[in-house]
Amino acid sequence: MGLLDKLTSMFKTESRCDVETRFERLRSSVFGTMSNFYVANDRVRKEVVGVKICDAEKVAFFESRFKGLNKPSEGEIATKMRHPNIVVTYEYGTTTKGLPYLVMEFVDGPGLQQLIYQKSEDMLNGRRLNLIRQMAEALKYVHEQGFIHRDICPRNYICFTNMEQVKMIDFGLTVPATKDFMQPGNRTGTPLYMSPEIVRRKPTDQRVDVFSFGVTCYHLCTFELPWPVGDASGLAALQHDTHPARDIFEYRPDLDRTLGNAIMAAMRPSLNDRTPSMDQFLQSIRTVKSDFR
Repeated sequence: MGLLDKLTSMFKTESRCDVETRFERLRSSVFGTMSNFYVANDRVRKEVVGVKICDAEKVAFFESRFKGLNKPSEGEIATKMRHPNIVVTYEYGTTTKGLPYLVMEFVDGPGLQQLIYQKSEDMLNGRRLNLIRQMAEALKYVHEQGFIHRDICPRNYICFTNMEQVKMIDFGLTVPATKDFMQPGNRTGTPLYMSPEIVRRKPTDQRVDVFSFGVTCYHLCTFELPWPVGDASGLAALQHDTHPARDIFEYRPDLDRTLGNAIMAAMRPSLNDRTPSMDQFLQSIRTVKSDFR
């Protein structure tokens, strides 16, 4: 059995889904690195859902890195996640065209990346601390389930329209937090948020997510990144252990000191100095009452 055939069998359900018949598209597709996503009316579930259609060849290439390791598919991982701050994945399978697909809860609100790049201070003012805690709780849960998300960044958090709740999405790069999946060489993720261990092809563990989470929170609080950005390729990530991050208080001197220090600690390049877990991060900000003084 070839790799693509094996991948298809991983997503196999009793019958393949004819997505064109089942789903009425409501919004234009959003294209990602390995998939595209659209909002649709599900004629079976009788509700509005998110539909993710994966590029079979790109997914197969990614999965080939773990040949012989019995890696669970994105659908298998996503459907196991049950947390108030993680988007619910209802089902997964294969389309009639042989493409892996997932059907998930639709959150009708702005993405964190959109809020950051549009510098939506009016929407975020006074709400960052609550969002950061929820984002941290979601990642803590993923780690407790025995996984490494591997792509923590603003793009993978969606807010509700009232800005009171946020949910994590996308387990396309997620791997089990076991020895076989933490070996050097798997350089995947979003470069601007990528930990030095990944960039340098060193052994990894769940602390790669802690680092990316810290950079995400930094970006959320300041609308800036900790390191100068010349490009968004892997070259940008080479700075993460060769140049000191700009102190978060230089951009936002009014940021709560405990919160700011916790964010800086989460993105330290040295594993020995970095916040060791998401639980520790949450503990470090438990007394914070407001994001800004």
